Amino acid sequence: MSDKTMASLNSDLYYDILRRLDGASLASAACTCASFSSISKEEVLWENVCSSMWQSTNRDDVKSLIKSIGGFKKFYADCFPLLVNKEVPEFRWNSYVDYPDELTEAEYYGDMDEFENVSPSDFASIVDIRYKDKTICSKVLWGIPNANGFNGWFSNCPFRIDLLAYSDRDDDDTGEVTLSETDGLPPIMSMERERKDGKLWQELCAGIRLSWIVVNRKLKQAANLSSLIPLGGQRHWPTDKDFLIRFGSVLPSKDILPWQVVECILLMKFRVMYSDGTGEVQTTLKLTELSMQLGDVEGAHVNGRNSLLILKESLSCPRSKNYSEVLESYQLYSKAQSELKEEKMRNESMLDRLCILGGITAFATFCYYIL
Repeated sequence: MSDKTMASLNSDLYYDILRRLDGASLASAACTCASFSSISKEEVLWENVCSSMWQSTNRDDVKSLIKSIGGFKKFYADCFPLLVNKEVPEFRWNSYVDYPDELTEAEYYGDMDEFENVSPSDFASIVDIRYKDKTICSKVLWGIPNANGFNGWFSNCPFRIDLLAYSDRDDDDTGEVTLSETDGLPPIMSMERERKDGKLWQELCAGIRLSWIVVNRKLKQAANLSSLIPLGGQRHWPTDKDFLIRFGSVLPSKDILPWQVVECILLMKFRVMYSDGTGEVQTTLKLTELSMQLGDVEGAHVNGRNSLLILKESLSCPRSKNYSEVLESYQLYSKAQSELKEEKMRNESMLDRLCILGGITAFATFCYYIL
């Protein structure tokens, strides 16, 4: 057997080994030897990796999009690590209240020239939901819905994307998205019992994963704005049969809003549809909401105009494969939010006491002169 034939056999063997690896393992293998490094540059390997992680990337239009922004290897490198933003300013009440007086309206709303360079049609959302490693929903959204007249109401109204309100004929999931006992959900014998033990809620939060990738086609950049794992939630809200799960990330808003960061809020809501308590009908959850909003530290929703600028900047945000860093970033933001809320409550309480004291003083003065 010739050396050339032997080299070809080795190459085929190496390729067969590498194509079975996930993204992290493939990246590590590329650092072990020259042969692995050379073969790992093959785009088809990274296409397989992306396809196994994000079912949406199997679509022909999404494949074309990924190729147009640099290929599957770059797409994986951009979207597998999660966004980390630790530049949350330390809360100081005095510095906060000075903002409205220091900033003109033009400065507060940002650079108009910069805004004119951002278009809703530049963006695309690639969204996948997995439960216990099984994809239950894949959706792709081109542009920002209802933003054609974005110089009007869209610019000034709160930014929000309700993904389930928009259907795409190429979506894999054109009907209802449900979870049942066959997917691994524990049965609910009664809602009263679920309120006590929360077994279904615990299983749902432990197994559900959300990926919300935003792509800017003009800049050829992409990032995953989800925390992948739930950051929190609320069961039995707003009704007894609803389960609200919260994902998200902390995004930079420097030179866009007074606070230097905002929260990307990704909400997922399930509703219990079937549960007769007898075991004859399987417990089934229906996905009723999947949405994105941006909120500032005060809890106010960011308008469409500023949201587009923030989304654009977020695609250049630092990333990390370490989930503890992602969680730390969110905790820093939550701490600043809590401190601001507590300070507001203290000031409002002080104002209430002053008003009461002023009212008592005025009443006492009035009685003095009357008597």
